Amino acid sequence: MAAPSERRSEIIEAAYGYALTNGLAGASLRPVAHAVGSSTGVLRFLFGSKDGLVAALLERARRDELAALAAIPADADLATVARTVWGWLCDPGHRGLLRLWTESYATSLTAEAGPWSGFARATVRDWLAVLARAQPPAHRNTAAGRAERTAVLAVLRGAMLDLLATGERARTTRSVMAFLDAITPPPSRGNG
Repeated sequence: MAAPSERRSEIIEAAYGYALTNGLAGASLRPVAHAVGSSTGVLRFLFGSKDGLVAALLERARRDELAALAAIPADADLATVARTVWGWLCDPGHRGLLRLWTESYATSLTAEAGPWSGFARATVRDWLAVLARAQPPAHRNTAAGRAERTAVLAVLRGAMLDLLATGERARTTRSVMAFLDAITPPPSRGNG
């Protein structure tokens, strides 16, 4: 596969900025082209269609998501990983990305084909894999381990949606922390 052109990369970055502000689901090529200082013809040439551009932008968003996941310490326990993820999710600087992610996730649930197809499923797999690595190996592949990380993901995702809908960071953070405190084992006490 040929390396992407510099112009294509520049347009992806500019269009990604547009998508973080305006979303993607209802966008047409004309306003995107205008926003990135290009034409619909150039966008069609570089991406084939609106779907091609959307696919490139979803891949760009996924790179940001995977970069956030890669920053999580490899030796952290499940509750620590979840707290780290929540800190990232509730950072106001990530609001545009999270709105784009939410829009793409929701669109993916009804899109059987096209650029959004499979986006939600892949995202769930990415996050569950990160949470699985934070579980003790003996617990990770048990039914209880799978249920535990699924519950953590559901709480994080639900609280993120609440935060996006209401802007109530303190309330959603208290909720997440209460849940994580409940699943955190008490510290072991040494004999001293």
